[in-house]
Amino acid sequence: MNNSYNHSLSASSQLTQKSVNRCFDGEQHYYSHESTSTKTPMTFSVYLPDEALAGRRCPAILYLSGLTCNADNVTHKAHFQQKCSELGVIFIAPDTSPRSAGDSDSNDSGNNSHDVPNDERYFVGQGASYYVDTTQAPWAENFNMQSYIVDELYDLLRSEFPIDTIGITGHSMGGHGALLLGFKFPSKFVSVSALSPVCAASESAWGQAAYTEYFGDDKSLWSQADASKVIETVGQQYSSILVDQGAADNFLAEGQLQTSKLQQACEKAKQPLTLRYQAGHDHSYYFIQTVIGDHIEYHWRMAQIS
Repeated sequence: MNNSYNHSLSASSQLTQKSVNRCFDGEQHYYSHESTSTKTPMTFSVYLPDEALAGRRCPAILYLSGLTCNADNVTHKAHFQQKCSELGVIFIAPDTSPRSAGDSDSNDSGNNSHDVPNDERYFVGQGASYYVDTTQAPWAENFNMQSYIVDELYDLLRSEFPIDTIGITGHSMGGHGALLLGFKFPSKFVSVSALSPVCAASESAWGQAAYTEYFGDDKSLWSQADASKVIETVGQQYSSILVDQGAADNFLAEGQLQTSKLQQACEKAKQPLTLRYQAGHDHSYYFIQTVIGDHIEYHWRMAQIS
């Protein structure tokens, strides 16, 4: 490992560095910290190009992963590091949810984007936060991922790393999170994109199962946690957003993603949307590898004109 460009944490840092690996013209870092939002340890990865390691402020992308994933999946399998190295972009991948005791350092990175555990209800609970603040027990004690992402982690990242602007993106449930948080908190993000997002969580079987437990029967809370409904309500917030969807995605065919609802919401909100259906592609990391470079370039361009 080449340590010549090591990022130095501040003396008062809340972060614990877990690992550093040289990768292209930059370094792949892992950190953990004790979260006040989730009341649990949280782990995230950060790719720092050499410009950032030298102290120069760089545009950053916050990537939210999908159901059952953690910070490892995209970091190990999406192959974003080379493009970020070329453009000088910081890439941050937080975990998808709080972890139960003894599982905060889970490193599940199987062959599929959704490495489904034995629990058949993989779309509710650990690894399935939907990036919302829950209101119902037992989830409300720890599942405060909206607050964690847009307040706690956002401020922590800005205090510890040489970040200029931040764009937000994600895959599947994380694509839902990117759209939802990007439009609820537009002052924090200069750009929004998504890969195979769950576009109308309150109208998909996955989302309905999760929201019944997270929010109970209060459908107004469901609507506030539905990306398409939020976009329709708040209206245009960005000059454009980019969404890629695999045309051969089985979850699209099963009605879990509801991509047409996003298109309708953007039309009503007068929000410019570039929606690309990628022929032959499914929901896997092979699809993510195919389009991730375009999304990095999109966020980089938006940062240049912000």
